[in-house]
Amino acid sequence: MASSEGLLTEEQREMLDIQQQNVEVLSSSPKSPTLKSPRAKSSSVFMSEHRVKAPGGGKASTAGIAVRHVRRTHSGKHIRVKKDGAGGKGTWGKLLDTDVESHLDRKDPNYDSGEEPYKLVGTAVSDPLEDYKKSVVSIIEEYFSTGDVEVAASDLKELGSTEYHPYIIKRLVSMAMDRHDKEKEMTSVLLSALYADVINPTQISQGFYMLVESADDLAVDIPDTVDILALFIARAVVDDILPPAFIARVRKMLPESSKGFKVLQTAEKSYLSAPHHAELVEKRWGGSTQFTVEEVKKRIADLLREYVESGDTVEACRCIRQLEVPFFYHEVVKRALVLAMEMRSAEPLILKLLKEAAEEGLISSSQMVKGFSRMTESIDDLSLDIPSAKTSFQSIVPRAISEGWLDASSLKASGEDGQANGPDDEKLKQYKKQIVSIIHEYFLSDDIPELIQSLEDLGQPEFNPIFLKKLITLAMDRKNKEKEMASVLLSALHIEIFSTEDIVNGFVMLLESSEDTALDILDASNELALFLARAVIDDVLAPLNLEEISNKLPPNCSSGTETICTAQSLLHARHAGERILRCWGGGTGWAVEDAKDKIQKLLEEFESSGVLNEACQCIRDLGMPFFNHEVVKKALVMAMEKKNDRMLDLLQECFNEGLITINQMTKGFGRIKDGLEDLALDIPNAKDKFTFYLEHATEKGWLLPAFGFPDAS
Repeated sequence: MASSEGLLTEEQREMLDIQQQNVEVLSSSPKSPTLKSPRAKSSSVFMSEHRVKAPGGGKASTAGIAVRHVRRTHSGKHIRVKKDGAGGKGTWGKLLDTDVESHLDRKDPNYDSGEEPYKLVGTAVSDPLEDYKKSVVSIIEEYFSTGDVEVAASDLKELGSTEYHPYIIKRLVSMAMDRHDKEKEMTSVLLSALYADVINPTQISQGFYMLVESADDLAVDIPDTVDILALFIARAVVDDILPPAFIARVRKMLPESSKGFKVLQTAEKSYLSAPHHAELVEKRWGGSTQFTVEEVKKRIADLLREYVESGDTVEACRCIRQLEVPFFYHEVVKRALVLAMEMRSAEPLILKLLKEAAEEGLISSSQMVKGFSRMTESIDDLSLDIPSAKTSFQSIVPRAISEGWLDASSLKASGEDGQANGPDDEKLKQYKKQIVSIIHEYFLSDDIPELIQSLEDLGQPEFNPIFLKKLITLAMDRKNKEKEMASVLLSALHIEIFSTEDIVNGFVMLLESSEDTALDILDASNELALFLARAVIDDVLAPLNLEEISNKLPPNCSSGTETICTAQSLLHARHAGERILRCWGGGTGWAVEDAKDKIQKLLEEFESSGVLNEACQCIRDLGMPFFNHEVVKKALVMAMEKKNDRMLDLLQECFNEGLITINQMTKGFGRIKDGLEDLALDIPNAKDKFTFYLEHATEKGWLLPAFGFPDAS
């Protein structure tokens, strides 16, 4: 068939088929793309020489080589491809590219293990954060069991990974939220211990932010999430581990509909804005992470009664050991002896238990002696309820000594300390009995004037320090209400009948016997420190009196020295006055604090108006005659500051009306005299002014004759 334009002859068609086959062979060959097939080359030249045209009437490329570099898509667009035909959009890659996998022969002498492809091994991947979380949970669980703050803080510090510290806050609080109040209080205590030493303030804020942010999720499992978490935040603010600005700052970052927003709102409005909020927040969960004295005593009584019923000495010893208060085991001895006297049939079992506990080393020799010594001191009172108590005790002591579980020499020394050896000792013993009755009556009635009258009726001012010691000792073994009442009474006694020397000597006696007191009252050292600090805040003692007390302590009284250091630390803390005044919940003590504010205001009003009758009526309305020495003190200070003697007219009017007694007037001047050195720092001529006021008061008969002038310096 003759060829025409646009058609191929049979010969040309055959040559084209051969050329295409060659191309396919070359494209599938594993040889290097630089190697050319001579046949392919000749075919290409052949097509070029015969000027082969494309089917459909299109013109063929001008040259064979050009055909390789110009491609046409279905849309008719020309695409310039890369050299050797590789790459380019819509292209198939290089002519000799292949996806055929190559296999390495390990038996090949040229085999290189480095050419082996990487193989992924299916092993468990360790997440550092998850491991950290598990460790934190374990430490927290252990802390809730032991209550050991130092160990928990040390363990958390040893974990390292400081970048995960905010998680500690979140996990600790979230775990405590679903537990009892004891664990919540323990959590707050631990947070304060971790602050700065283990976790920096920024990370603590981050941890609380994480908690607030996840409040919606926490509420699914803990219905009271909003209230509990709000209380944790309020407690953190009160404990100074979260800045108050935290609430306002985080609230802006949360939607109003979220529970986190409600948490912050509750913390601010329900807790931190409430009157006396610090005290309320600190006491909300009980304020103590340890067993109270009452709880320990109850557990001791229960285990002893169970032992009498069962007779199982091993079980009883195990229960005593579980108390974990070896310094308080003297209470076990005392209560066991009382039970033996109440139930004569139980005496053999009780003595068997005490002997077994002593031989095992469960109850130390000193604790055993202390228990017997306490029994000796209270045997007279016990005889009122158990007539045979003295006889029973006298039979038990020789038996215990003969069996070797009671040290006779130590018991004798201890017993001699409590014996009365003359008229003076008998007089003191009688005084102690009377003041115990007076103090108990005061705790019931809260009648300060009646108590003061009772002490005056006793007519034994030389024993005032002993009264102070007994008052505080009895208060420490009672609730916060009685502790607050004791502090208020101390302030009133200082005004009326106790001198500063009496107060100082009383605290010296308390601190000298602090180790013995701690045997009965577990937290005696901290309680005494609070009483000392409160006395300074209430102006019963001057700060310098703490140094005087310290100097009067015997050299071996380390516990007393530590107590004074604790009191000084409390006084130097931020917001010390407010915190110490609220340490026992306020109660009647708040009347004293409120009175100070009212006195300041009424004196300022009198300074402005000069109306004597109105000022006297305001003083009368206070209803605190035992506190009028504060009026005298503040009036004198204001007179010095204002350089105006109008205050002397007010004091004269109050004295004439009997509103301020001579004792109160003397007490007020005495307080100024005691603090004159400090006052002179703010008022340079304070000493000169006070000397003038003192001469005026002496001339007018305001002061007791024994009151002296300040030493010249």
